[in-house]
Amino acid sequence: MPHTKDFEVAIVGGGIAGLTLAIALNCRSIPVTLYEQAPAFGEIGAGVSFSPNAAQAMKMCHQGIYEAFEKVRTRNLWPSKEKVWFDYVDGYGGETQSAGQPTAFSISNSLGQNGLHRAHFLEEMVKLIPKGLARFGKQLQGITECSNGKLVMNFEDGTSAEADAIIGCDGIKSRVRQTIVGVTHPSAYPVYTHKYAYRGLVPMGDASATIGEERAQNACMYMGYGGHVLTFPVNHGNTLNIVAFKTSSENWPDSQRLTRPGRREDLLHDFEGYKPNIIKLLKLISPTLDVWAIFDLGEPVPTFYKGCVCISGDAAHATSPHHGAGAGFCIEDSAILAELLADERVKTRNQLEAVFATFDAERRSRTQWLVESSRWIGDCYEWRAEGIGRDFSKIENEINKRNAVIANIDMEEMCAQAKEELGKRLAGNASLG
Repeated sequence: MPHTKDFEVAIVGGGIAGLTLAIALNCRSIPVTLYEQAPAFGEIGAGVSFSPNAAQAMKMCHQGIYEAFEKVRTRNLWPSKEKVWFDYVDGYGGETQSAGQPTAFSISNSLGQNGLHRAHFLEEMVKLIPKGLARFGKQLQGITECSNGKLVMNFEDGTSAEADAIIGCDGIKSRVRQTIVGVTHPSAYPVYTHKYAYRGLVPMGDASATIGEERAQNACMYMGYGGHVLTFPVNHGNTLNIVAFKTSSENWPDSQRLTRPGRREDLLHDFEGYKPNIIKLLKLISPTLDVWAIFDLGEPVPTFYKGCVCISGDAAHATSPHHGAGAGFCIEDSAILAELLADERVKTRNQLEAVFATFDAERRSRTQWLVESSRWIGDCYEWRAEGIGRDFSKIENEINKRNAVIANIDMEEMCAQAKEELGKRLAGNASLG
């Protein structure tokens, strides 16, 4: 399909945000090249899930992205729990046995739980990328501007590349974000949320035998004082993904390294006092495992763009994972950016700053709300939220209220609104000209 735009877009970063944006731009015949620092596409981390808003955004970007999601996702295994997002359980204290632990409340939505492995999702999406669109081994060092107005990306390997616009999808430690806000601005660097997480994958048969089929085969959130454990099936029901979060007053030792080696005995020590069935489940995790620091952009980024340089996804609004919505918001970003750049009124480099100003105006409030709300809801799970405590009805209300903001959107309407805003900016620029 011939290109219809007289400009070239560079995407920095090939995670979920960068890859979905590249696919969306390419299928709209917008000239795009993706620069990834790794030698090949790949995602760190384990399980991820998506809400109904993310499914809408996938379809808006490219139907193939939604099909990739459909191919690799795993629902709750019980048909009766098809629409359940999580069953919430009091995980603290007492002598509850492996079977029959009561559900405090359940949270449902139109999509239900849909766990998947990040790497498997990326493997499917990569099939939608034409050969030659991506350049690997390209770690961004800095951005300069040529006398002709082109932007130049300088990479650590000594090479450089030009583009009319640069969109940073380079994650929580984004170099592009530092270029926009300046290396001395507080939002240039991620902030430790004083939570860390142990992650583990356990064979479903072992988990079912240990805690019972209902709890093992369907998504569950075990609440407790100062910590919580979430589980959901992945790998088409063959594996249980376990993430155990713990709040700590201590600082993380190294902000450049977001993971550190951990031991199962440390995990068990952190969750002393939790119900016996949870302890039995945690004992199934490997004796050695990674501990993940939960960082976010708690210091809000003042702008998502500067000239023709823009940030999207985690580079703009990295959030803690307690809403399970961060990756979905990255795909929302991709859908809106793609629709704005594809607008027929956007033809040359001259309109690109208006596109990014519109993106900033339409996205910053919603995405930064998520960062703040995710911190709050994580504290609700751990009975630390002021005015909420261990009151399950209040916790349930907080989750439902905030999940509605996340999921109950109309992606087409969101894009239409962004295009209307773009039209006003372009008209204003034309009158100034």
